Order: sequence, then structure tokens, then C-alpha cells
Amino acid sequence: MIRFLSVTNLAVIDRLELEFAPGFNVLTGETGAGKSILVGAVGLLVGGRASAELVRTGEDTASVQAVFEKPDGTEVIVRREVSSQGRSRAFVDGALVTSTALRETAGSLVDLHGQHEHQVLLDPVAHLDLLDEFAGLTAEREGVATVFRTWQQVRDERARLAASEQQKATRAEFLAFQLSEIDKGAPQPGEDQELTTTRQVLANADRLQRLCDEAYTSLYEGDEAALAALGTVWKKVGELAALDASFAPYVEAREAVKSQLEDLAFFLRSYSQNIDASPARLQEIEDRLALLERLKKKHGPSLADVISKADGLRRELHDIEHATERAAELDTALAAAAAAYERVAGALSARRRTAAKEFARALEKALADLAMARTRCEVRFASDAGGGEGTWSERGLDEAEFYISPNPGEDVKPLARIASGGELSRIMLALKTLAGVNMSDEPGKTLIFDEVDAGIGGAVADVVGGRLRLLGDRFQVLCITHLPQIAAYGTTHYRIAKSVKGGRTSTGVTRLEGLDRETEIARMMGGADVSAAVLAGAREMIEAKANLKRKAKAKQGR
Repeated sequence: MIRFLSVTNLAVIDRLELEFAPGFNVLTGETGAGKSILVGAVGLLVGGRASAELVRTGEDTASVQAVFEKPDGTEVIVRREVSSQGRSRAFVDGALVTSTALRETAGSLVDLHGQHEHQVLLDPVAHLDLLDEFAGLTAEREGVATVFRTWQQVRDERARLAASEQQKATRAEFLAFQLSEIDKGAPQPGEDQELTTTRQVLANADRLQRLCDEAYTSLYEGDEAALAALGTVWKKVGELAALDASFAPYVEAREAVKSQLEDLAFFLRSYSQNIDASPARLQEIEDRLALLERLKKKHGPSLADVISKADGLRRELHDIEHATERAAELDTALAAAAAAYERVAGALSARRRTAAKEFARALEKALADLAMARTRCEVRFASDAGGGEGTWSERGLDEAEFYISPNPGEDVKPLARIASGGELSRIMLALKTLAGVNMSDEPGKTLIFDEVDAGIGGAVADVVGGRLRLLGDRFQVLCITHLPQIAAYGTTHYRIAKSVKGGRTSTGVTRLEGLDRETEIARMMGGADVSAAVLAGAREMIEAKANLKRKAKAKQGR
């Protein structure tokens, strides 16, 4: 449950700190006072969408923070910050967390039922979701969705393969043309770089030969050849070594140095002789490079890309030429995927039909507690009856719609066509009790109802108030209401009001007790001018609801 809530610079709220109590908490106030903003603040804490418009005018950041008490008695602190640029950050116990982690942490502690949410009942598509939630079929439904997606992927691949023979022939012809163009060039990895190096050598052949000849002559054959001159040097070094042993290592290295210089000389002579300086060879290299450049420009940009594309073309051409084999494989896989879907979707459908009867009985009982006694409810299915695969979906084989008859003697009809606004509000409250408010949840969970009383009044409002108070015996209930009949049932009452200070509007919350609460209930009953008679009526209403609660507890104790 929410123990403490702090809101700063959010919309018209300047700074607000509020302690909530266990049980049934009611929040009242004039229209536009900021009640729904308070609900929106809690919505941010459970992962709701943040935007720059939420930040109070002139401020850089809005923040919402709450202390939640978990079922085991431990506390967790959740904070959400929203900047004026629309960026948001979330923290759990002071540690920065992702939006997903925020929803997992706070979402399990709060159920938020927003204003006008009962309008979802007008869309039959939502009815199947409510039934699955009530029956606890979420895991089975996710399994059906997974199998459906597998079947869908295989089906789509098979459909692509089933393109017309003309299309395949045209594609194969185009692939073969591109592949032959590349294969004819027969590019090799790194060939363009090697040819560029060779072209540079051939373009400078004369200079290379001249330099090689000059170096060879200077080193080996000239009158003053280095190798011949070194003979004299080594002789003198040998004499030095005989007189001083420190020259001995150089004498020992003599043969190695001589060998390296001779290798260099022979390489120079061989290199010079083997240079093919003919114009024909250079032209051959130029032509080959031009061919590779054309291939790179058309299929590249690099030569490696050209070679990779050829491999891809070859594989695709192979697939087209062997499409019959692949089609047989996909047909087998598609049949298996379809059978798997029908199996799991059929099992889900059977469980839905079993749960639908229990759901209808439970809904009838819940509506009876909300002054809709003798209402008859049914869940009717429109299944895959001859529709085949075209009606399959991630939700399974079924479409479901709620039918009701609120008046004895009348046939059940689609809920969306016959329910009034007040009836829709009560049905949604009943459904929230059956499904969204899972009675297996831990006690103390926070349930927030934003104007769930829309479209009702009088005796019906009194019944709804009693129902919310009963929920408050197990959960912490926060309810925004405009009806005194509901507000009088609250175990804790807060008034939300706007004020203007220094030219700025600000929303504040006050906990009401005693005369202040009686005055607020009287205002809700009779308007701004509260007479003594209306005030007495408000006091009597509060006392009557308290007596009902005491009697109910006494009855439970017997």
C-alpha cells in the first residue's frame, strides 16, 4: 500500500506531501481542482507515460515519490523525475532503474483504474481479454501467440516461394546474367591490390633496371666493388683480432655479412633481368584493373563485396532451381505448425468455455451486490466455424462477447447495445473485482478508482460505495468521487482544492475529520451554501455508513 506520497512541480501542484491510511480512502473536491492529477502522479510511479507538459510552468523538473509498504511489511521507495524537455528517470530505493524494472516493482503494488475506463466494455474485442484475465489463462494465451507466430512465419515463407513460374524464371535469368558477368571476370581476393603494385613496377621498369644494375656493379663487379674492397677490410680486422681479442666477434661475423651482401647482389641481378618491361604486359595489367573496377562499381564497392555477391547470387539461383525440394520441406513444416496451433488454441478454447460459465455466474453475483439483482449474464463465442486459417490470431480461435439482461423477462443482448452509463460503471467495478482485482492478490495492495461512479447516483451510488468499502477491508482503496453517498463510506477522507497565491494556481490536499468532513459531505449534497439541515443530513449519512460497517463486522464475528 502507499504509505506516503510526495509530489513537486507537477502540473498545478507546487509541493504536496500526503500520508495515506489503510482501508477505503476517498478524495473529493470541485471539478478541475486537480484530483486526476494526483492519480496521474501515481500513474508515473507505476511506469505511466511522461511528457514535458506535466512539468509546472517555469520549473525545470517535476518529481513524484512514494513509500510503498509491501505485503511482508518491508518498505520500498519509488521516485520518478520528469524534466521540462520531456526526459524522465526512475529510481527504486535510490538506485536508477529502467522503465521495465519500474513497472515490475511498482506495478505489482498498485492497480490503477482510470476515468472513463468502463467505456472499454463497449468494444467486444476487450471481452476476451477480461475473460482470460479472470480465468488465469495468460500463460496459455502467450503460448498460443508463440505458436501462431511460428505458423505465420512458415506460411509467409511458403507464400513467397509460391511465386509464379514466370516470376521465378525472370528472376533466375537475371541472377544468371549477373553471376556470369562476375564469373567471367573471375576476381580473386586481393587481386586488385596486387595488380596495382605490379602496374607501378612496370611503369617504372627502366628506372628500376638502371638502379639495380648500378647497385650490382657497385657491390660486386665494378673496379671499386664493395665486396672486393671488404676483403682488404677483413684482412686488417683479422690482424687486429690477433693483437686484441675484442675484435674477434667482428671476425666471426665476417662470413654472415659477406653472405648477406652476396645475396643482395644476386637479387639485384635477378630482379633486373626478370622485369618484363614490354608495353604489352603493362597494357594487360591496365585492362585487368579496368575490368575489376567495373565489377566493383556495379557489384562492389570492394572486390571482396563482388566476390561475396557472387556467392549470394549462386545460393539464390540454387534455391530457385531447387524450389520444388524447398517447397516440399515448407509444406511439411507448415502442416506441423498448423497442427501445433490447432492443438494449443483448441485447448485454450476449451478452457475458455469452461471458465465462461463460472465467469457469468460470478458476474451475476457481483452485480447483485451492486443493486443489479436478477441480472442474467452470458459469454457467447464466435469461433473458427468454417472460417479456417483466415480467422486464426495470436488470441486463439475465439471471439467472445458479453451478453446481459438487466431486466427480468428480457432476453440477453450484447452488453454494448443495452447497458446504460450507470450500468457500465457498475459492471466495470464488478469486473475489476473478478479479474483486474484478483482476490488472490496479497492484502494491502493499492487499488485506485478515478471517478468509477460516473453515470450513477441515488441508491445505486450507495451500493457502489458499500462495495468499495468492502474492498477496503482487504486492500488499500483510493477513490476519487463526486458523490456524497460514496464519500460517506470512506474510512479516511481527503479534500483536494485549488488556490491562487502570488498570481499562481496551486493544488493542495487536506485530510478531513469531524466537522470538516461533515461540511465537505454537505457541500457535495447541497452545493456551496451549506445549511444547518444539509449539514445535519451529512452527519447522519456518515454515522449511518459507520453503523453499517460496525454491524457487518459484528455479523462476521458471530
